[in-house]
Amino acid sequence: MPLSKFGHIVVRYCESGKFSTQAVVQLRKENDMFKVRLAEKSDRLPIQHMLELYMHDLSEFWDMELDCHGLFGCRIDKYWIDSKCKPFIFFLSGYPVGFAFVDDLVSLPENHIGMAQFFIVRKHRRKGLAELAVRTIFDSVRGKWEVGQASKNLPAQSFWRKVIANYTDGNFTEHVLNDERWQGPLQCFDNS
Repeated sequence: MPLSKFGHIVVRYCESGKFSTQAVVQLRKENDMFKVRLAEKSDRLPIQHMLELYMHDLSEFWDMELDCHGLFGCRIDKYWIDSKCKPFIFFLSGYPVGFAFVDDLVSLPENHIGMAQFFIVRKHRRKGLAELAVRTIFDSVRGKWEVGQASKNLPAQSFWRKVIANYTDGNFTEHVLNDERWQGPLQCFDNS
């Protein structure tokens, strides 16, 4: 699959064919390797550290406070325990630059897969890496998807609408919820 900024993509599927373990991309302009793969237990610490950066970014839109240790302190153990949860980690030139959590916690009953969290370190945003990571994850996990953004997080809403429209050729629906299920827009599509 050629993309304008990228050379080649290599995707390896597990035996069941349900998700890929990694995608490796050679960037043309920088000769760097961008890699998206399922996170292993050894990736938990870098993801936990990046999760603090992610929560800091979100604190602008959600009412959150640091704990007594100066951390947001999110629990992520379920992503390595529950088979319905998939942690992904992204590397550029061998360094962690982002992560994503996919699970089955959705707001609308017709959906089965949710993008729980998605993060790219600020230095590497707006380079096409985020869309490549999203495409890799969507191609890896098939089914009825739901991706939500906080009602005040306008940059995330713009990003996800564009990326999902590109991925689905515009074949998605958007719902705006304002109740106990969710506060903000949800983009939904089926890539089964």
